[in-house]
Amino acid sequence: MCGILAVIGKELDQAKISGLSKRMSHRGPDESGLKITDKGYVLAHERLSIVDLTTGIQPIQGTRSAWMVHNGEIYNHMALRNNELKDHTFRTTGDSEVIVHLYEKYGYDFVDMLDGVFSFVVIDGDDFIVARDPIGVKPLYYGTDETGAIWFASEMKALADHCVEFSAFPPGHYYTPETGFVRYYKPDWFEADKAVEPADLAKLRQALIDATEKRLMADVPLGVLLSGGLDSSLTSSIAARLMEDSGQKLHSFSIGLDPDAPDLKAARKVADFLGTEHTDVFFTVEEGIEILEKLVWHLETYDVTSIRASTPMYFLSKVIAEKGIKVVLSGEGSDEIFGGYLYFKNAPSAPEFQAETIRRVQRLSTADCLRADKSTMAHGLEARVPFLDKQFLKTAMEIVPEEKMPVTYDGVEKYILRKAFDTPERPFLPDEVLWRQKEQFSDGVGYNWIDQLIEYASARVSDEELASAAEKFPINTPSTKEAYFYREIFHKHFPQESAAKTVKKWIPKWQKDLDPSGRANETHVAPGMKKELAKV
Repeated sequence: MCGILAVIGKELDQAKISGLSKRMSHRGPDESGLKITDKGYVLAHERLSIVDLTTGIQPIQGTRSAWMVHNGEIYNHMALRNNELKDHTFRTTGDSEVIVHLYEKYGYDFVDMLDGVFSFVVIDGDDFIVARDPIGVKPLYYGTDETGAIWFASEMKALADHCVEFSAFPPGHYYTPETGFVRYYKPDWFEADKAVEPADLAKLRQALIDATEKRLMADVPLGVLLSGGLDSSLTSSIAARLMEDSGQKLHSFSIGLDPDAPDLKAARKVADFLGTEHTDVFFTVEEGIEILEKLVWHLETYDVTSIRASTPMYFLSKVIAEKGIKVVLSGEGSDEIFGGYLYFKNAPSAPEFQAETIRRVQRLSTADCLRADKSTMAHGLEARVPFLDKQFLKTAMEIVPEEKMPVTYDGVEKYILRKAFDTPERPFLPDEVLWRQKEQFSDGVGYNWIDQLIEYASARVSDEELASAAEKFPINTPSTKEAYFYREIFHKHFPQESAAKTVKKWIPKWQKDLDPSGRANETHVAPGMKKELAKV
């Protein structure tokens, strides 16, 4: 939910700051808030109201002089209210307010007490603290302008042309004027040799159920992004079970180029199995190409994988938002945690497999989390990601890598996750979906999407332009015509060198063809996993 903007160390008039904040109005179409503190510092907020629809407007004042803006959801806010903060007086009934009161009670040492996703700024006189959630599910950027003032914003577009230098705020860190950057999130699983736990399938299953249940917290209608792949199908199935006695109907949504797209066919099977109120959405290659310029502005990246996959997600989010749904569950993170991408089948050893899963999870903020957040929030829709729950991450990432490697199970990726939900007494999913081979989202909507996109982009970049790419784009120089095409669009919106440095390119390892499409891996089987692999 929401977009935040803060400027510390510089006075700006109300019209100026409101205009900059409105560049992110798509993130919070419901209401806007603005506070200029006694010191002249600025907090602005664009709100998507999901929890506490009536009293939750921001910025929020603490008990004394502190003010705060927050983007995200704090899933344990009621536990914090009832325990650590039981002596505080609250102005709202929403989840965000606990942040400012925790600051008042504990100073800087409270961020790891939060269970949720967030970027926030608390200002108290000349003091302030800024933080981002452990994995970077919610975006945050920071920079300094020519006067030395510090800027923070949910999206780069709100600060890029005012800061002489800026960057992405590192996940799992907080920043204060006294301490600088401090990493507060330091789980054992950051070290590859700490993955020593044998797989406990019941524990793994319950951890994902618990993570999903937390993310049903909302005072608005809720849906699921259902690609028909394992990850979104599992979270959809769990949500359907948790909601079956609530009187609420679970809405599911899928997208493809046509009814024969691999994802749509699998998603319909899941929707029928779960009894969701299902909607298929279609888009054409021409429509996808037409919105690339606008899409790159929203995404703030030129990464090939992100753009390919964000296009269908952008169209899908628009339809969902138009139906009045404000929150959806999504399956991001699972492939990084369990080594689900097909290139993981080529991992040369267990330690290298584990190290790559850690690297991928730690870089999610530049890839799938960025895509999921900005594709959905372009239409005022919030995506929630159960696989990136802190407790689930601890459970899954500490499992010995040999029990996660596809080679252990004749090439079946994410075997232990599939097996954890293989419950014949009451199946979570049909077997053909539970054991379906990985299709990356940009492939699953229909193979023609990537093929024709590459063809279109390549036709608009000459051999000469690509040959001299290093001169024009020395940072992350594009190596293909498709990448060059996206880079030019990005450069029009964000010409600053700092902007180019915020992007990390998604590149598979351990395979000859470095195109990020899953079909580039030699182990890919179309259109899905062979049935004989279903029960290894």
